[in-house]
Amino acid sequence: MSRSRFDPFAARALLPGVERPIYYYRLAALEEAGVGPVSRLPFSIKILLEAVLRQVDGFAVTEEDVRRLAHWNPRDPAPVELPFKPARVVMQDFTGVPAAVDLAAMRSAMARLGGDPKRVNPLIPVDLVIDHSVQVDRFGTRDALFYNAEREFARNRERYEFLKWGQGAFANFRVVPPATGIVHQVNLEYLATVVRLAPEDDGASSVAYPDTVVGTDSHTTMINGLGVLGWGVGGIEAEAVMLGQPIYMLTPQVVGFKLTGELPEGATATDLVLTVTQMLRAKGVVDKFVEFYGPGVGKLSLPDRATIANMAPDYGATMGFFPVDDETLSYLAGTGRDPALIELVERYCKAQGLFRTDQTADPIFSDTLELDLSTVRPSLAGPKRPQDRVGLNEVRDSFRRAYPNARSAAPDGPTHGSVVLAAITSCTNTSNPGVMVAAGLLAKKAVERGLRTKPWVKTSLAPGSKVVTSYLERSGLTPYLEALGFHIVGYGCTTCIGNSGPLIEEVAAAVREKDLVVAAVISGNRNFEGRVHPQVRANYLASPPLVVAYALAGTVECDLTRDPLGVDGEGRPVYLRDIWPGQEEIRAAIAATLGPQLFREQYADVFTGNEMWNRIAAPTGDLFAWDDARNTYIHEPPFFADLTSEPAPVADIGPARVLALLGDSITTDHISPAGTIEPDSPAGRYLLSLGVPPSEFNQYGARRGNHEVMMRGTFANIRIRNRLVPGVEGGYTVYLGAGGAAQGTEVMPIYDAAMAYRAAGIPTIVIAGKEYGTGSSRDWAAKGPFLLGVKAVIAESFERIHRSNLVGMGVLPLQFLPGQNAETLGLTGFETYEIRGLAGGEMRPRQHLVVRGVAADGSVKTFEVVSRIDTPVEVEYYRHGGILQAVLRQMMKA
Repeated sequence: MSRSRFDPFAARALLPGVERPIYYYRLAALEEAGVGPVSRLPFSIKILLEAVLRQVDGFAVTEEDVRRLAHWNPRDPAPVELPFKPARVVMQDFTGVPAAVDLAAMRSAMARLGGDPKRVNPLIPVDLVIDHSVQVDRFGTRDALFYNAEREFARNRERYEFLKWGQGAFANFRVVPPATGIVHQVNLEYLATVVRLAPEDDGASSVAYPDTVVGTDSHTTMINGLGVLGWGVGGIEAEAVMLGQPIYMLTPQVVGFKLTGELPEGATATDLVLTVTQMLRAKGVVDKFVEFYGPGVGKLSLPDRATIANMAPDYGATMGFFPVDDETLSYLAGTGRDPALIELVERYCKAQGLFRTDQTADPIFSDTLELDLSTVRPSLAGPKRPQDRVGLNEVRDSFRRAYPNARSAAPDGPTHGSVVLAAITSCTNTSNPGVMVAAGLLAKKAVERGLRTKPWVKTSLAPGSKVVTSYLERSGLTPYLEALGFHIVGYGCTTCIGNSGPLIEEVAAAVREKDLVVAAVISGNRNFEGRVHPQVRANYLASPPLVVAYALAGTVECDLTRDPLGVDGEGRPVYLRDIWPGQEEIRAAIAATLGPQLFREQYADVFTGNEMWNRIAAPTGDLFAWDDARNTYIHEPPFFADLTSEPAPVADIGPARVLALLGDSITTDHISPAGTIEPDSPAGRYLLSLGVPPSEFNQYGARRGNHEVMMRGTFANIRIRNRLVPGVEGGYTVYLGAGGAAQGTEVMPIYDAAMAYRAAGIPTIVIAGKEYGTGSSRDWAAKGPFLLGVKAVIAESFERIHRSNLVGMGVLPLQFLPGQNAETLGLTGFETYEIRGLAGGEMRPRQHLVVRGVAADGSVKTFEVVSRIDTPVEVEYYRHGGILQAVLRQMMKA
């Protein structure tokens, strides 16, 4: 085969053993030609290498990109940017609506500038799954599912009309209607193909290549369990990818996680993932890939692998990858995929060296750690962070350590430590038949012993897909779950995202009146402060059967390894060990009920099967008809309103004031909450001014298409602590004015102070500690500060996605030098700051800048920081004021 511009390494070849001509780009050709030793690369790096090899065009992806990655040095990867063009994008509605709003706004801007608005269109397939809008308004009854679905459509009709417009206006844009399932489970069970085919111009042949994806939800990594390379990005980055831009990333290190042995009796995949999360967070894997290997991998079912992969953002990694193997093929068959696809996956992966067996030589990794699966024990994580694993016997002590003043006598009603929410929810676990069937079997045994859920516990079951409902019904377990109050409340991400709905009224009153520290036990992946429910301070992650167990116990002030769950009809104590199902019992129930036909039935009409969705009337046309006077959910954002053909020169920042001085582990939930909008908050007062009653406020997450709500909700988390106002919880600060001294000590909402600074022409900054921006891939955690006038964030360290989002919005992320922070430098936050070194020179990735802080007494503190603009492309994005501004200007020039 002749060498060409598009095949400079002569890697294109026919895939062996197929009837019609299918080409692929052989990685082995690189080693044969002496380009690089690729055979022992980690599987995840091989997939990245295939993408750059196949997409070489001499411009966005060059031959040098291929050579550099083929010579990947595990211990010290070259600190150069790598262009990655994924095959597709997945979104959920909380993040997908603002992304679609941005695209619609870009179309409007393009039209204002005289361009063709239709040029703003996804160039690769985009799937948006509506799964974050359902709330648990009703629970514990058979009609809860129907009632909550009706309320969902009533609340969100304006958003759904907009999405239907987008489905018609944009090519390559599909919407999976509500009440189908959680985005990651729909991706795992239906959307993902593992290997894709692209038809060629001749119409007779095609090219095979790995299925790769980025998603606007951080837990997109769940698909890594299927051998699909993908991770979460912010909506800003995803929009650029849709419009043809590569993701530029520094060549990653890959940490190998060796698994040996197999899980013991009584341990679940949830216990395993909480153990893995604790280990990897302690190891430190931010900005790194994690790849699982070793003989223990073959002992894990694919849903178990997906559970581990799902929580990659919670252990800090870009992703947690499992290579394709026989279990992958079995899962594809078991979920009803086309046999022709399964054969293609096997042939392609084996020919390409992407198929793992127990005899496969271990890849060469940057670093390794190891876990013997037999050492995993029943666990929960909490009460505030997913990496804080505690053994089942340690839960009571962990609660008492976290809340030493919250002690009560034995409960006969809601008290400190009472479990007021018990929710089987979120993609992490509801994708896994092993733990879902275990929950059903435990419920059956509990009911048969006469146990009942405590009356103060709000229970809910929100499956990841309708397949779960089918196999629970077929196994006869649904009546027992319902007997304990675990009726299906909806198909979507409910409690885990803060859509838990109100507590039981009497319980909510008791929490308010007695200032109780109460608990939630959920089978989700996030338990950050203020996320699950504003009245619930302690939040624990647990497996579905343990969620049922804590609903029976009614409190975390117990040790379920020794204390009874309750008493049976004859007054005898019933212990968790008495009703815990065995592995053989679980496996038998799954084998008897779960098969490919269930999946084929549920996904046969996935895009058209929801009649309420089908009845929604949608506007048409290339441009969306913005109507800010009528609409309260969808407003045209101001990001492109005054866009000029060329960006203004980059300038130094200052004199600036500190809007917030924050501590460690500030999450995107702290910065931009997704849950309840309080009537007396700036966002609540704004909605009231529009005539929206509090009963129709919905959630911050659902309001992300309206920047007026979201900028008022920035830093509005009820648990955030701004050190400028010590002793105060919530989104408050003081307005300091322009002078060197504090000009007033009135405590006010951060939004109000930010508007005062903007009116006075004073830029602001945020100062924070370690792990700034952990949590969800929430682009509004960057958009909100930008709209408040924040020009820079100075922190000890940043989480990967949020750092990228800040750059994408033109907000400068700066990192203290090692060993330095606000405390060691003596910064109070009341200084006036200047950030120097940006103007007049050529910006460089990770350059050192000088920060100068002037205190009220005139004393000066000067220190250096590292710009966390990490790549040359990010420099260009920052110079343009953001990634989308850069893309739009590029389109206009073209």
